[in-house]
Amino acid sequence: MSSLPEGLLDAGAWFRVEEAASASAVRRAAERLATSLAMPERRRADLSIMVAEAAGNLVKHADQGVMLIRTVRNEDDAGVEVIAVDSGPGMADVMRSAGDGHSTAGTLGIGLGAILRQATWSDLYSVPGKGTVLAAQVWPATAPAPTWASGIVRALTGEHVSGDGYAVRTADARRQMMVVDGLGHGPLAATAAQVAVRTFDNAPAGAPSTLVEALHRALGHTRGAALAIAEIDQDAEVLRYAGLGNISGSILSVSAGRRGLVSLPGIAGHQRRQIRQYDYPFPAGSVLLMHTDGVVDRWRSEEYPGLLSRSPQVIAATVLRDAGTRRDDAGVLVAKP
Repeated sequence: MSSLPEGLLDAGAWFRVEEAASASAVRRAAERLATSLAMPERRRADLSIMVAEAAGNLVKHADQGVMLIRTVRNEDDAGVEVIAVDSGPGMADVMRSAGDGHSTAGTLGIGLGAILRQATWSDLYSVPGKGTVLAAQVWPATAPAPTWASGIVRALTGEHVSGDGYAVRTADARRQMMVVDGLGHGPLAATAAQVAVRTFDNAPAGAPSTLVEALHRALGHTRGAALAIAEIDQDAEVLRYAGLGNISGSILSVSAGRRGLVSLPGIAGHQRRQIRQYDYPFPAGSVLLMHTDGVVDRWRSEEYPGLLSRSPQVIAATVLRDAGTRRDDAGVLVAKP
């Protein structure tokens, strides 16, 4: 179980939810986060109900239930996002399970319906035998447009910070995203990842290869990192990609399957032979998946019917649940403009 550490509100905190006491702890953490964001009292109450119901569902129905509580932001406001993940038993009919009165544990069966009503925005994906992923947000007022890209990171078991990170930005109408894996794990790896995120966020608009070069220079005083940067050009239906080290990138689609992206050997900040940018077709309906080596590459989207139609948060959480390892930090980023 985790609290919300000072300075990590946007990164969020993970909670194992296996008993009533842990369900209460995650609800209190969500309430503290909402208070710190000066969220109106009515919306704090909605959030509290939503988190209590989601945590209660994990305790009653789930195997290996965990929840992530974190801040979400746009240009004008901030809200709270809750991601609940479990490994079974899953739901064959999500819409029926979300209806009031349906229960599989002898309860009133109003939990999932209450979650969806209290949320400003929500998304849900479930497969029998694999489990369920719920993403829900509460905003102070009207929900902003759904995000086109989102990521999730999880620290190595026993560590309080993750050396994996990600960032998403729009610079001069260029939609760009980065995944970074600080060398090793623990605070020094996290520092390298944080430097990469800050540098990426503040760098002038430029091609992915130009940005990788800038990050290589910026990371020279850290232990270094593997990283990759992608840019999606919707008008041209092209994905531009450049990377150093073992960040995995793939283009996924229902019609064409999976296509891997090329990252060159090296350690940003310390070792590089060359930096090259590659262009790939990225037709409408494509999904970009990027992840660190804390996620195994054997994951197959065809085993998850309908998943690519879900939100980036739900896709990322599903991949992290089923392909993330506990022996390393793990990070996943999904973009689907």
